[in-house]
Amino acid sequence: MGLKKSILLIILILIIDQVSKFYIKTNFVLGESVDVYNWFKILFIENEGAAWGAKLSDILPISDNTGKLVLTIFRLFAIVGIGYWLFDIIKKQSPRTYILAVCLIFAGALGNILDSVFYGVLFDASNGNVATLFSDEPYGSLFYGKVVDMLYFPMVDTTWPEWMPYFGGSRFRFFEPVFNIADTAISTGVGILIVFNKRVFGEHDEEVDTSITSEEDYLSAKE
Repeated sequence: MGLKKSILLIILILIIDQVSKFYIKTNFVLGESVDVYNWFKILFIENEGAAWGAKLSDILPISDNTGKLVLTIFRLFAIVGIGYWLFDIIKKQSPRTYILAVCLIFAGALGNILDSVFYGVLFDASNGNVATLFSDEPYGSLFYGKVVDMLYFPMVDTTWPEWMPYFGGSRFRFFEPVFNIADTAISTGVGILIVFNKRVFGEHDEEVDTSITSEEDYLSAKE
């Protein structure tokens, strides 16, 4: 998988991710939901923190604004590192599966970074009303945007039996997190690296082994 195809894939994911977020922001009020199926809903929420809504201010003795800024800056450094990683494996002609996985991770990370960096100055607040693009009164500032999430799969929504210790009578819902296309791309990329670990990281070694036909070839390959 070459550089051009990788760039096209990344652009395609970014377009789908951003179009879906723009649509939700400009058509849904915060907290509004639409049932697609019993097990799939479009639910508009905004994530101010990291994965699963976690905040640095919940862990460190810093304000929410400082935590948000630190997280956004960290994401920017991370995307540079992932970009270098992707360029390096393309240059080395790594296995296609490997490049595909890193493309997905890069595109997903970049998609959420766009929200964090720019959405605060592009939109006004979605609380109680539909947001306006290029509003005169944006809800935040540069680097203080919120990530838009909307995909929700409550495939199981029930209550634990009363006889169960500790959990009895409490509500159980699977799958609870609300996420977006960018999150899906990241999770898929990481999943590919885990599931196809041997194919991703062992393919080059196998190719070298099949090309060795003599002891001299083996010693040359080792050098």
